[in-house]
Amino acid sequence: MATLDDVAALAGVSKATASRALGRPELVARETIERVRAASESLGFQPSRIARALARGRTGLLALVVPSLQNTFFAPIIEGAQAAAEDSGNHLTIAVSGLASAADQRGMDRLAGQVDGLILNASQASQDVVRHAASLAPTVLIEREVSGMPSVVADTAAAFGRLAGALADRGHTRIAYVGGPEGSWPDSMRTRAITQALAGRADLTVLGPLPPLAESGIRLVDEVLASGATAVLVYASPIALGLMYALRLRGIDVPQDMVVSGDARIARALGSAGVPSVDVDGVEIGRQAVEMLLHLLEQRGLQDRGLEVPGLATPEQRRLTVPIHWS
Repeated sequence: MATLDDVAALAGVSKATASRALGRPELVARETIERVRAASESLGFQPSRIARALARGRTGLLALVVPSLQNTFFAPIIEGAQAAAEDSGNHLTIAVSGLASAADQRGMDRLAGQVDGLILNASQASQDVVRHAASLAPTVLIEREVSGMPSVVADTAAAFGRLAGALADRGHTRIAYVGGPEGSWPDSMRTRAITQALAGRADLTVLGPLPPLAESGIRLVDEVLASGATAVLVYASPIALGLMYALRLRGIDVPQDMVVSGDARIARALGSAGVPSVDVDGVEIGRQAVEMLLHLLEQRGLQDRGLEVPGLATPEQRRLTVPIHWS
């Protein structure tokens, strides 16, 4: 079994330098890091996670907190975050919490004491609750922006606004928006963007709030039909799937009789070509959130050592462009 001495010898550095390159890379030149990592991989060296955590003053554990696992939107985010955590030599744990109850908040207090940092989806929680959670451990928000806090969001509001405008350009004068969960920050942003895009151009009916599940779309079909809309923008793909299914049962063709936005893959599976979709890259959200959190941890580490850290007082809020496709 390879040892740290073997890695150092192969990389042509001291044992101390090899240890820093693997455990505290911010202290070592990039060329040296790459040489040590290459030597480590070629020898199959596996550094002790416990020893590395002690050297860095960390656990090596990150937590991704989501309000539910029923919403398929979170699956690719988890995938991207887990890959980025593994690439950096960390581990990712998933916690489900809406931060809605006292029990949720007590659970967050316990979780924060066991991890290095949090990636938090708290799209329905109050700002006070979000700020309290962030005070417990270094935190990056996803799919939510709060002033003064680092975040990564998919700019779905802008995408929904563009799509609403495109539908109006195609002659739709009555458009419905099927919203998401009550109090959802992304939902409020999308509603505002759609309303602005259609002002003076088309009549807008807003339906919801609704949980992002297929049964929500099935149950809503009568309200959609009653609205007289010829095009429907939908908060989440599962809702769109349920709505498309219910419309087909009524003999209504999507998109010939009614345009319903949704996941392009679902539309093709249902034989509904020409369906517009807002395509969020969840893997990229997860990956960038982990990278941002790790950078924040490095900055906090330098600050704890009494070093000045430029930019720490102005956290980055990153919005990822979201494309629109027509299947």
